[in-house]
Amino acid sequence: MGLHNLQPAEGSVNRDGKRLGRGQGSGKGGTAARGHKGAKSRSGYSKKIGFEGGQMPLQRRVPKFGFTNINRKNYQGINLEKLQELVDNKVVTNEVSLDILIENGLVGKNDLVKILGNGELKSPLKISVHKFTVSAKAAIEAAGGEAISL
Repeated sequence: MGLHNLQPAEGSVNRDGKRLGRGQGSGKGGTAARGHKGAKSRSGYSKKIGFEGGQMPLQRRVPKFGFTNINRKNYQGINLEKLQELVDNKVVTNEVSLDILIENGLVGKNDLVKILGNGELKSPLKISVHKFTVSAKAAIEAAGGEAISL
């Protein structure tokens, strides 16, 4: 131990800094380190959320048009060609359910599914999902399959 590494015992020194606004002799009197004038120098000041120093705030600059329907249902579309591809790869034989589509990563577990009529379906499949387009339903029944809406 030497003079160069002497330190006070832990917890014995209180270093909370200078007390503000306690007279000129303290070195932090007068403006109490708040500068001169302006909102930030006043008591009770709190900046409003989104305040940009008097500049027109972003939430007021951006145009607000349109309408978002909170009851809208978004369907994940799957084309007939994708179902035929599953049959060709021997993933499905005669029945396509929501679980099979989820297992193969075509849809998420919370998705609503709609079969679309793009492509050609050659094998008779029993398909049970939420919705079908008219052309998809016709193509499935033409191939000898069955379209079941959940």
